[in-house]
Amino acid sequence: MRRRTVLLAAGLLVAASGCGLTSGSPMVDDVRPGTIGRGEPLKGAELTVTSKSFTEQLILGAIMGIAFQAAGADVLDRTGIQGSIGSREAVVKGDADAAYEYTGTAWITYLGHSDPVVDPQEQWEAVRKEDAHHGLTWLAPSALDNTYALAMNQENHKKYRTNDLSEVAALSKSDPAAVTLCVEVEFANRADGLPGMQKAYGMNVPTKDITQMDTGIIYTQVAKGSCTYGEVFTTDGRIKSMNLVVMDDDKHFFPNYNAAPVINTKTLKKWPAIPEILDPITKKLNNTVAQDLNAKVDVDGEDPHQVALDWMKEEGFVK
Repeated sequence: MRRRTVLLAAGLLVAASGCGLTSGSPMVDDVRPGTIGRGEPLKGAELTVTSKSFTEQLILGAIMGIAFQAAGADVLDRTGIQGSIGSREAVVKGDADAAYEYTGTAWITYLGHSDPVVDPQEQWEAVRKEDAHHGLTWLAPSALDNTYALAMNQENHKKYRTNDLSEVAALSKSDPAAVTLCVEVEFANRADGLPGMQKAYGMNVPTKDITQMDTGIIYTQVAKGSCTYGEVFTTDGRIKSMNLVVMDDDKHFFPNYNAAPVINTKTLKKWPAIPEILDPITKKLNNTVAQDLNAKVDVDGEDPHQVALDWMKEEGFVK
């Protein structure tokens, strides 16, 4: 399930909140401080990291845990919790100490706001301020913005020359047959998905030209040209591996989903060195980095934890 999934049934909420919280295994990476963790300021700490279950989250959770280990902490790995709610609740309740979370997910799904904040920094500040009342502290955000987008293959890009969603909207009016869409069922029905996008950009793509399918199939269908445009996530590694062209959201319709560390405030008060450990790492995270790391898992079949460890060493954060 993706990060933005809203679990509607109360029973599912309970199941998600409990999933994975009573299990976990110690992280035992043989790492030493590099540019972060010098002096081992977390020596003696016992910290639990968590994440959701999709590739990017598994990588980010591993990155956080490896950083904590290098700084001297003993780390329990509770990454890979199904759905969005479970990992969130783990940090709120203190069953876990920290996770990488997305600003848009917190603002819309957890905090219940319908309208996103257009400016990404202001969105983060709004989430940080409101979540302080839930015992959570948001550290500095990354440039990694895992949001919705439309993408097309190179052949269609050369043919239609669209680079942003306003141009796609114009094409849908000048040449209606040219605009066919492959999208997820959820995206096709969400207010912050296809219906809202069409309204914001003045599109009116007929239902017959919209095909609903699973996420992974969308990428292959767009790459083959079976549909002109497909719904993608902007940090997905398949964008780069399949050489797709992402349309710019020039009216800033889609919410910002910038990744940032979220720490249980009690944990942060006990271990105030956490920001200085994570901030340099978070600053390095952007969509290009995320696409590369995600592709190593989703395209090349590598292990998410190993991908995280290799990147941390390549960047010099740990040794």
